[in-house]
Parts: sequence; C-alpha cells; structure tokens
Amino acid sequence: MKIQGKTVLITGGCSGIGKIMARRCLEKGAAQVLIWDINEAAIAATVQELSPKGPIKGFRADISSPESIDAAKAATAADVDILINNAGIITNNKTFAEQTDKDIIRTIDINTKGAMFVTLRYLSDMKARSAGHICNITSSAGMLALPKMTLYAASKWAAIGWSESLRIELEREKSPVRVTTIAPYFINTGMFDGIRSFFRIQDPEVVARKTLSAIERNLGYRGIPFSEHFIRLMQGIVPHRLFNFIFGDICGLYTVMDHFIGRK
Repeated sequence: MKIQGKTVLITGGCSGIGKIMARRCLEKGAAQVLIWDINEAAIAATVQELSPKGPIKGFRADISSPESIDAAKAATAADVDILINNAGIITNNKTFAEQTDKDIIRTIDINTKGAMFVTLRYLSDMKARSAGHICNITSSAGMLALPKMTLYAASKWAAIGWSESLRIELEREKSPVRVTTIAPYFINTGMFDGIRSFFRIQDPEVVARKTLSAIERNLGYRGIPFSEHFIRLMQGIVPHRLFNFIFGDICGLYTVMDHFIGRK
C-alpha cells in the first residue's frame, strides 16, 4: 500500500523509529499522520517539530488500557489506512527470578496486548472499507531468546505469533487488508543503551525506511537486517549445544544485556 495520500496512525510516535516513520510518511505525501503516545509533552513537541512537513495530529493514549484506546480513537475520529503498532518497552535487564508481577504485567500489556487492542478497534473498519494495512513492529528477540530479557522476549514471541496468525487469517479470507510483521535487531534509539553486541546495532533511519518500504511492497514479514530471516533456519539445523556455543559464547549474544542501561 502506497503511503502517499493515506492516513497513517503510529503508536509510540514521539520517539525512536516511531517519530522517524512519522516524518518519513509526511515526506512521502501522506494525507495525514496521527501519532499516539502516553507522553503529552512529547506529543506537543513532536507535532510542532513535524507540522512544517505536512498534516500531523497527536493524541494521548495508554495502549495497555482498552478504555484509553477507545478514548483516543474517538478523539482521533479518522479512517485509518495504515496502522503501525510501534509502541513498546523493555523494563529491565534482570533475570526472570528477579522480576515482579508488575514487571510482567506492564511488559505484556504494552508489547503484546496493546497492539492487539489497537488493531481490534481498527480492523473491522478496514475490512468494511476493503482496504487497509497493519504493520506490527516486533523484534528478533521474538525468535532468538537471550538471557536477562525474558519478559521482552516473551512479549515479542507472542507478538510475532499473533501478527503472523492475523496475516494468514486475512489471506485465507481473501481480504484486501494486509499485515506486515517487522522483526529488527537492536536499534540505536536509546531503548537499549548500554548493550554490547558483536553484531552491528541498527541505524534507526535505516529501520524506519525499510519498514515503510515493506508496507508499500505489501511484504508479510521483514527481518532487519536481512540475516534475521535465517534465525529459525539456524535454530532448526544447528544442534542446540552448538548453537549456544557459536552464538551465545563466541558471538557473545548471551551476555549482550549485562551492561544494559536503557532509556530513562
């Protein structure tokens, strides 16, 4: 689906790749860009910054709350052509034994249930209009489990499974509504500050560009970088202990979160 002339809604649109995608959508000639975020000050600043590039509006929404989503949808009052479920968090780099009930609930509510709640409220509208595109920003952590990110990994595994299932449902219904699942490696947005990775941290501008390209090309799935497409293959053909030794020990993926600071 081409972005030009379309109404685009981006959750978590005031920082990271969400904000970059908002800017790029305006540069591509979107009819309007709608951003949802929980931070009202950031919403106002983002709208002021990006408004010279085209029509943009911002609304406060806590996507972990169905009631807040309903209120934001009513305030937004627009037919959304492209929905980008981008909002997400990582709570900490503790082991699972150190987590709290609150940590579990908050992570799953935002990273998994939030995208489901928002999509549920726009999917019926898209199906009724026989047009629309849903893009779900997940993570390569939804396929490759790493220590000290159990909650984040769990939330993204669930998000990928849901997003892919939704895509298949719509395809089998022969619905014109499309779904794209994006699974990037760590992105240099501040969200994962402090990590030490053998593999290159992704440039947010590149991830945003490739995400929008995937939407315009109606791709069902896009790993970023492209090597992320082979995670499942490697897990399937390489013996478990050898996989752990190569990627966990030699490449250091199993210690990547040891120095995590994150965005405060």
